[in-house]
Formats: sequence, C-alpha cells, structure tokens
Amino acid sequence: MKTEIDMGTATGGGPAQLDLEELLATRLLVQGNSGSGKSHLLRRLLEQSAPWVQQAIIDPEGDFVSLAEKFGHVVVTGERTESELQRIAERIRKQRVSVVLDLEGLDAEEQMRSAAAFLGGLFDVERDYWYPMLVVVDEAQMFAPMAAGEVSDESRKLSLGAMTNLMCRGRKRGLAGIIATQRLAKLAKNVAAEASNFFMGRTFLDIDMARAADLLGMDRRQAEMFRDLERGHFVALGPALSKRPLPVRIGSVVTETRGAGPKLMPLPEPLAPGARESILDVEPDPPRYVRPRPPAPPSTAELLQKVADASEASHAAPEPLPEMTAEERERALEDILRQVVSEPESAFQSVAVLYQDFQVRCRMRRIGAPLPDLPAFRRRLVAARAGGAAAPEHAADWEKAIDYAARMPEDLQSVFLLLARAALDRAPCPSDGEVARVFGSRSPGRARRVLAYLEERSFIVARTDFAGNRIVAVPDLGWETAPGDPKAEERAAQNASAAASGTGDLFAAE
Repeated sequence: MKTEIDMGTATGGGPAQLDLEELLATRLLVQGNSGSGKSHLLRRLLEQSAPWVQQAIIDPEGDFVSLAEKFGHVVVTGERTESELQRIAERIRKQRVSVVLDLEGLDAEEQMRSAAAFLGGLFDVERDYWYPMLVVVDEAQMFAPMAAGEVSDESRKLSLGAMTNLMCRGRKRGLAGIIATQRLAKLAKNVAAEASNFFMGRTFLDIDMARAADLLGMDRRQAEMFRDLERGHFVALGPALSKRPLPVRIGSVVTETRGAGPKLMPLPEPLAPGARESILDVEPDPPRYVRPRPPAPPSTAELLQKVADASEASHAAPEPLPEMTAEERERALEDILRQVVSEPESAFQSVAVLYQDFQVRCRMRRIGAPLPDLPAFRRRLVAARAGGAAAPEHAADWEKAIDYAARMPEDLQSVFLLLARAALDRAPCPSDGEVARVFGSRSPGRARRVLAYLEERSFIVARTDFAGNRIVAVPDLGWETAPGDPKAEERAAQNASAAASGTGDLFAAE
C-alpha cells in the first residue's frame, strides 16, 4: 500500500499525488526565482507528510517555525556551539521528533557552520536509529554554493561536505534530502545531480531555464514556458509523482510564515502642524573626542644627524683582524672547506648554499677579505669533495689532475677527482655509494651511469677482477686504483638490517 500526499491540483483538475515512500528513496529538488512559491510548496509538503514521517528543516530565514504550534516541531535556534548542535541532532533522530533549525539572525558563515554541524549529527548517528526522515534545506545555494564567495574556504568546505553527504550518502541512513534553490546555476552540481524528483517554478534567466528544461527532459524551445508560470505553479517530474513533465498548482496551507509579502497600503494622513519639527528635533550627539595634532616630524637633515650621532655613540671601533701569513690563511681556508664538506647533507645542497655557509664560517674564524669568490669556491669545493689537498710529494701530480678535470662538465669533475685521488694514492676504488654521494645523489644506479658516461668519453677505463671488485684506471694520467667492492655500502646496510631483525646468516664467518 502506497502512502500518498496531496500536493495540489494537476493538469485537468485531478489531484497531484506524491508517493511519500518513493520520495524517501529518490530525493527532491525545487527551483524557482524569489516569489515563485518555493517556500509555499515546501510548507505544503511538510504539512501533508507531518503525520507520516519525521522531519528536519534547515531554515535560514525563520519561515518554518510556525510548524511548531500546529504539528509539534521542536525549534532549535542556531545560537549554539557546533558541538551542541551535533549532539542535539543525534538526540532528535533517537527520539524521532521533528525539528526546525532556525538560523535567522546569523551571518552567512555562521549559518553554514551551524547547518554543517547539525547535518553531521543527523548523518553520524548509530545504525540502530536510521529511521526515515525528510531533511528539507531551504535556500540550498547558501549551503552548497557552486563557487567560493565571501565566506572562508573552511566554512564552505564543511557546509558543502555535509550537503554532499546528505544527497549522496544519506539514503542508506534514512535521510531523504529535499533542497530548494532560487537558481540552479548557483547550486553545486554534485548536490543537485542526486535528486530524481523535480519541481521547477518561475524563472527568467536563460541559463536557469535551459538547465531546468534539461533536468525535465524537455526541448530547449519549451524552456520559455518557465517565464510564464504563475506564483505557486510548478512543472513536476520524477518517480514519486509523474514520469512525464506535469504542471501542478500547489494547494493551500494551514500554517503561515512569520514574514509578510509586500502589499500596497495607503499613506498616512498629512503631518499635523509641528510634526515635522518634532521629527527633526533630536538631541545632539555628545562632542566627539578630537585627537590632538601630533608634533611636526623632524626634517630629513635632523633625522640623519640623529642617526649619525647615535651610531657614533653606540659603536666602538671594531677589533682589528689577526694578521695571517699566506700559508696560515690557506690552511685556514682548507680547514673551513673540509668542515663544510664533512656536513652529512652537504653533498645534496646547492653550491650557493654551501658558499654562504663557507662565508659565515670564515667570518667566525675572523678571516678578512678578500675571500674566494663563487667560481674560485666552486673549484676548491670540487677538490675538497675528492679528498682535499694531496700529500706534498704528490702535490704536482694532483694539480695536473685538477687541470685535467677542468675539461669535463662541472657536475662530473668531483666524481673524476674522487677516482683520480684513489688512483694517485693506490687506494681501493670508491664504491657506488661514495660515487653517488660525491655526485649529489643517493642512488647507486645513478653512480653507475655516471661512471659509464666517463668511460664512454675515455676519461677513465673500468674493469672487474675475478672477485667482483672494480678497478678504475685514468689513462691520460697513468694512474690506477686498487680493487674495491662497488657494492660495499649496500652489503653493509643489508648485513646491518639482517642483524637487527635476527635473520642473518648463522654460518657466516665473523
């Protein structure tokens, strides 16, 4: 057995019956310009369905509080905290009473946050209390706007999220969204798209008429009819009412809105003698406080003189920098550069950042000007990353390697000098991890590609011995490294991880 409510008169004079159970499952959208009768339609729907289903009305203008006197709705004012509104909404669902959330008197942002909190309470109640409920939102474009307005992004997101939950996910929780808007173009599309029933009233803008015609499945040429609809007349469509567009005249209501529509009234009688003087005879405001005029600012010459005097009085003569010989200065610069390079993250920082750090350390060590400029610092940095200055007996050979590296791209010079230094000292060939770190990367694969590039350009020659160790030779300098494990760091990391997890090789030699 269907539960139907009478919405008014359809075309031909028959009653317009709305299937309430189908409405709960398919939701409703009402659209019409101001004065088209949207609030009257919602009031008719609420009055007719009040005996059958629980109701919640989000009322931004206080138009529906009169339902409390006739039908027993609980009126909740919006001047509460969001937490209080959420708890009240949960109790409303549990006790199955109808409610009007009166948001009159709040600004737009407060209305959005209050409505979001209240809808969140209805939505988040426990599954045992998912009873059927009509949730009516008047002026829905305020709570689910198509675009950002003057309210904050946080309030807009809260309100839009609550409206989206109501229309998209509310059905399984028993919540049937009924939204009314003045303009479809102002309403978020993902909210409007979930409604399957429509009441389209009078509208004048082309974009709104075209969108209303599309929703009703009408020809674009028929959209002009929406301009001719009278107040209280709508075109309805949806599984709860009609499978074809159906003109409907909404029936009468038994409750009234607190607001009054504009009506013509005769002007009062002409003013009595002396009335005009009595209107204009108001007590004068108390004298306003006048801020005294500030003194004239000092002239520019006076201000500069004060600054100069203050500077001379507060700054003593700077302490002279210690005198250094050329050798001491060079050793100090090399020491500072080693400190910069030894920082854990220095390999992954830009040259500009390292140069700034270098300058600060030089000032702290009281090394006076001139300091190395950026190009000179870059050349020193390349050598420092490769191990710094060589032993005195190899100093000339090391200078030859630095000159040879200058032929290469700047980002490869450090890698080449690292290999050349190992070859000069007959040290083991650096591992992939060392090469990657000097190159400014954490990827061993990147290191192998860099070595392959250097070998393709004939800067180095690499080979592998029978034990899998790598040997790199520098043909133009006549140097060669000792064998070195290219995966030494990777193996060390794997062994450390295995030891920490207790899964290491029990038979491995210690």
